[in-house]
Amino acid sequence: MELSKHYDAASAEKRWYAHWEEKGYFRSTPDERPAYTIVIPPPNVTGVLHMGHMLNNTIQDVLIRKARLQGFNACWVPGTDHASIATEAKVVKMLREQGIKKSDISREEFLEHAFAWKDKYGGIILDQLKLLGASCDWERSRFTMEPKLSKYVQKVFVDLYKKGLIYRGLRMVNWDPEAQTALSNEEVIHTNEQSKLYHLRYQIEGSEEYVIIATTRPETILGDTAIAVHPNDERYEKLKGKKVLVPIIGRAIPVVFDRYVDQEFGTGALKVTPAHDMNDYEIGQRHELESIDIFYDNGRMHPNAGLYVGMDRFEVRKQIAKDLKAQGALVKVENYSNKVGRSERTQAVIEPRLKEQWFLKMEGLAATALAAVENGEVNFFPEHMLNMYRNWLKEENVRDWCISRQLWWGQQIPAYYGPNGEIVVAESLEDALAQLQADGKEYSAEDLTQDEDVVDTWFSSWLWPMAVFDGFDNPEELRYYYPTQVLVTGWDIMFFWVARMIMAGYEWAPELLGEKLAQEKGVQPFESVYFTGMVRDKLRRKMSKSLGNSPDSIELIKKYGADGVRFGILSCAAAGNDVIFDAPFADKEKTAIKNESKLCEQGRNFCNKLWNALRLLEGWEQSEKATPKESELAMRWIEQKMAQTLEQVNASFAEYRLSEALMTLYNFIWGDFCSWYLELIKPAYGDSIDKKTYAFSIDIFEQLMILLQPFMPFISEEIWSKLRERAAGEDCVVAKWPEVGQYDQQFLQEVENMQEVVKNIREQRAKNQLPIKEELELLLRKSATADQLLALEGWPEAVTKLGFLKRFELVQEEVEASSFLVGPDQYYLLFDKKIDLAAEKERLEKELSYSQGFIKGIMKKLGNERFVNNAPAQVVELERKKLADHEAKVQLLEEQLKKLN
Repeated sequence: MELSKHYDAASAEKRWYAHWEEKGYFRSTPDERPAYTIVIPPPNVTGVLHMGHMLNNTIQDVLIRKARLQGFNACWVPGTDHASIATEAKVVKMLREQGIKKSDISREEFLEHAFAWKDKYGGIILDQLKLLGASCDWERSRFTMEPKLSKYVQKVFVDLYKKGLIYRGLRMVNWDPEAQTALSNEEVIHTNEQSKLYHLRYQIEGSEEYVIIATTRPETILGDTAIAVHPNDERYEKLKGKKVLVPIIGRAIPVVFDRYVDQEFGTGALKVTPAHDMNDYEIGQRHELESIDIFYDNGRMHPNAGLYVGMDRFEVRKQIAKDLKAQGALVKVENYSNKVGRSERTQAVIEPRLKEQWFLKMEGLAATALAAVENGEVNFFPEHMLNMYRNWLKEENVRDWCISRQLWWGQQIPAYYGPNGEIVVAESLEDALAQLQADGKEYSAEDLTQDEDVVDTWFSSWLWPMAVFDGFDNPEELRYYYPTQVLVTGWDIMFFWVARMIMAGYEWAPELLGEKLAQEKGVQPFESVYFTGMVRDKLRRKMSKSLGNSPDSIELIKKYGADGVRFGILSCAAAGNDVIFDAPFADKEKTAIKNESKLCEQGRNFCNKLWNALRLLEGWEQSEKATPKESELAMRWIEQKMAQTLEQVNASFAEYRLSEALMTLYNFIWGDFCSWYLELIKPAYGDSIDKKTYAFSIDIFEQLMILLQPFMPFISEEIWSKLRERAAGEDCVVAKWPEVGQYDQQFLQEVENMQEVVKNIREQRAKNQLPIKEELELLLRKSATADQLLALEGWPEAVTKLGFLKRFELVQEEVEASSFLVGPDQYYLLFDKKIDLAAEKERLEKELSYSQGFIKGIMKKLGNERFVNNAPAQVVELERKKLADHEAKVQLLEEQLKKLN
């Protein structure tokens, strides 16, 4: 069947993905093979495929596909995260549009609506991952709030409570007024913002004198309960035992002396609002100050404020500034840059508040998680990410984790309250009742009330590597698949998720695996963590919908094909570094893609190049004729060059340098295979190719498609299927990853010299405007190396064929002709055109300068004892040969210049 002129990506992708699924290639069950496991960082059920997902999941797919080709039992577990805050906000909005308020329905009714929403929209992103080519075991897909996984969350909550690690207390927390829930410190994003600094006068009670303080939040003066100054600040000694009056409301508050105050900042006097600032709260505790909470949960003013009741806090800020000015208490307002904490999910400005919440003690868990990475039980790629990790987990930075959230969507905290204030933590109401009855309490189920709060989403997902294999119920599968091989994630959730999964693994895996297996395999949740960077546009802005610089991922796939997009994003994605992606993006109406993506276009062009190479091969007639010498050379060379390339690709994979691995393959396939090998074996127009060369070329093309399969699975499978007849199940996706063969570095260098000779001939043709196929004469000045090259079987025939030469032979003496040097050897190209002596002199001087600089570089390298002693002997010997070649080249160049002068 004749091949179509162009590669049809859309058709191939749909056809091959359906075929792979039908064959069950992605399905994994425990067997005698070693497992290679990846668990997906579960995207939010609210999400759709964006560029960060594209990068992260393409990397995971590359790793899992390579493992499958290497004979591992490859298992990539997909799933989604319930995303408490984000999902609840969407459901609340949906209900509001239907005229339903959350406050008007029961928790059970709300959860019915939420699960219905999840069932309708929650699987969108997983379906989109299939378009990308993700080879997940879809039958294993999990959801963090499915009944089993929710049960595991309750189980570990109870376990930690019994161990004394979970407690309930009245503490200052980060409050999100929009979501109306507490947040952990890690869920608060602090950014520099332009604010205003208000300088206010507090009158000293019984005096006409004032103390001036500066604040960015004048609305909180209504909750002030003290003014603080440093005990060594002589300016305020006279205020000992004094009180000041809060502006507008005139409430008398004490002046306290505390070492927290910075004497050099502002006036050295600080307003203290214990209910609405973390540091103020600690000052309040030390001095037994009253805490006045002046806000409702939604950020509006509470009657405790005394004024502006019901107004939003930011509206109050504007109004109180006017009122302070009218009263004469506002000294001045100036622009001010300061850090503002915002909710990571809703972007609302955080309000520190005193709330009773559930907390998890982190000190011991954090020390364990830090040791796991520092001891090399978990490896970070790139390694420098350890610095960030260490900084967060060091003892002085660790804070107890606020794990309760004032939401309905999530795992409800398994704590029950009795009628007399008893608190029982148990996995179920029945267990709680049994505990109370065992203590002699005559209670019924109706007497107990479960805590209304849910646990933080991350408290659920930190169990992910164990929970997806039902490790807490039946650990048999866990013992086969755990620990997983690699976690691929963004560095921005290093603390939210990565560290906490490590903590969870060391806390529960030893018991689940059993002592013997835990010692053999390790209890870490993953052996390696590959940190991706942020995907940014050409202006280095983070891609986001609000900026309008984020492309529609599905439209990208439609335009460039999944392989083109995978190539585009992988080619610029070095581990840990931000990914500068030149993607096009949709217009405001999302109707069209603007301009081209050079990276994705390069990927699409690569697919077309491969397709054209296939068409070229398929178009050649085969015959029984003898194999030409240049084809023998070409086959020997491409086989060894592929061995060298595969060695480099494997080394890149070992260090998770996937971008390098891809570009090494790209350069080899496009440059060496397509541009040199196929040209070298190509029969003359109208002629046939010998069967030996043709069969070998098919074999090599097959090997290339296996190597490319992890990166660009669709085009490689399509070409694989057309290279020869295939038996059922003989697909590229489950082929065998090649072994690295032997290669001779000296031989590869000699072929590189041949390529340089051909390039020089082509440059001379272009420079002198000679027809591409006009047959020329090439002479090589006799030398030891020249004899060696001409004695290499197929070498002179290759130069003759690719250089379009009618004569190529040795000469003893110099020839008056256009010349060039390759290595230490001098070549003369004969054609009927006068040589420009000035241009020739300039060219020779440039070559001389380059070679002299090259010699200095090599001598410096060879003078480095560490290099000479530690580098492989073959590498050192190659460097010495390069030095000798360039020294000989310098001598020839100097002789030529001398004659020209």
